Amino acid sequence: MTPRSWEHWVPYYEAKGYRVLAPAYPGFDIEVEALRENPGIIASLTVPETVDHLAGAIEALDSPPIIIGHSFGGTLTQLLLARGLGSAGVVIDSAPTEGVRVSPLSQVRSLFPALKNPANIHKAVGFTAKEFHYAFANTLSAEDSNAAWERYAIAAPGNWVWVYGLIANYKPGHQETWVDYGQDRAPLLFIAGEKDHIMPPAVNKSNASHYKNSPALTEYFEFEGRDHWTCAAPGWEAVADYALEWAGKHAGTTART
Repeated sequence: MTPRSWEHWVPYYEAKGYRVLAPAYPGFDIEVEALRENPGIIASLTVPETVDHLAGAIEALDSPPIIIGHSFGGTLTQLLLARGLGSAGVVIDSAPTEGVRVSPLSQVRSLFPALKNPANIHKAVGFTAKEFHYAFANTLSAEDSNAAWERYAIAAPGNWVWVYGLIANYKPGHQETWVDYGQDRAPLLFIAGEKDHIMPPAVNKSNASHYKNSPALTEYFEFEGRDHWTCAAPGWEAVADYALEWAGKHAGTTART
């Protein structure tokens, strides 16, 4: 996805008096349609340069912000918090950081379009409309899912799926999505969707539980009946409200309460 996927959240939060930034990944600051025409931008992107890019945007602010990330953006949010950035973090249907070994069958099926061919590790790999419906928007009608796919979907770096979704937990040493689960950092909330196929609740629960020895506040909340497209599917306002209210309540907290 691109910052376009937050197009409802930005004005919604601005109406509540917040300044809202939705920075693009490096090179992704063009329209969805242009990225589809230039998949090389996607295929060559690395996680370290993405984290550095987002960290630079945060460090340029006058005060530590609330950081909210969805899917792999949830992984990036965890990496940013691990750098000591942000006043609070909310990860929604988050992809896991290194060490989370839970892989439900629905997740395997969702990621199969990228994993079915090892050559995809060097490519930008996208979902077809049908694959998107299963992986992202399974609670929507096919018509509504297709409309979301047409407006928002871009390919993902195949390297990210292969290396961080499959290889990282079996490769010696720490990889680029590793965090120190025992360190102190800003408060962190995991939000999961009961019906999410690609990042099911079990993945988010496991990720959250890895922080059990951290002195920092870590909490988990699950929305019934919601899928991976929860940030734009009907009723997204409830997700946005819960995320912001939790973060606003706990921002700046430095230890468990």
